[in-house]
Amino acid sequence: MISKRIIPCLDVKDGRVVKGVRFGGLKDVSSPVELGAYYSENGADELVFYDITASAEGRGLFTECLREVARRVFIPLTVGGGINTLSDFDRVLKCGADKVSVNSGAVKNPGLIDEAAKRYGSQCVVLSADVKRVNGAFHVFVRGGREDTGLDALTWLREGIDRGAGEIVLNSMDTDGVRQGFDIEMLQAVCAFSAVPVIASGGAGRAEDFVDLFQRCPKADAGLAASIFHYGEVRIPDVKKLLIQNGIPAREV
Repeated sequence: MISKRIIPCLDVKDGRVVKGVRFGGLKDVSSPVELGAYYSENGADELVFYDITASAEGRGLFTECLREVARRVFIPLTVGGGINTLSDFDRVLKCGADKVSVNSGAVKNPGLIDEAAKRYGSQCVVLSADVKRVNGAFHVFVRGGREDTGLDALTWLREGIDRGAGEIVLNSMDTDGVRQGFDIEMLQAVCAFSAVPVIASGGAGRAEDFVDLFQRCPKADAGLAASIFHYGEVRIPDVKKLLIQNGIPAREV
């Protein structure tokens, strides 16, 4: 069986890692360079780096900070934030990213997924979606969770996969930062049709939440979290040990 991946996420604002609850109340955590290097050396399978205000501020992603992170990290690195054109893909990849995550830019121009997959390969294109329940439906939000597009998330993700996205990051805004567990209902709905890997994001509060994720949603390929790892409340090696104890395949540290 393919090992389940455990992925820490660095939400970066003004060159610092921050974390909030349901996309608000951001608090300073650490240096992305130091934190990224720590995770690289301590069992993370991959690392995600998001410049979380780039889209909302209408600017490109901070490249100097990214270059330094890429120099210190020796695991696959996915980077997102302010990705709107093929030149943005090119710039981020040249800074050292292995994969590029696109969210708002793809909603604005869905053809960007096709173009990027054709030029760089589907394995390089990660479609990230910030999703929240609105009147019982799953809606896609953009601009750092600030704007409801009205798009049905399941329809949009199907389209993204058809256009060439090689991986999905599904971030539940309803559970983000709440630490009560992953949004299993939302994840099951996406995993039911996805032919590409799905990364669960939003809601982890303890190591057992990862066990619950993979037991209840076995088609999920990875669990992504931020604050529980950043504040040292949960160690990645301990998560993997618990997964293995519960018969869930994981890469040992």
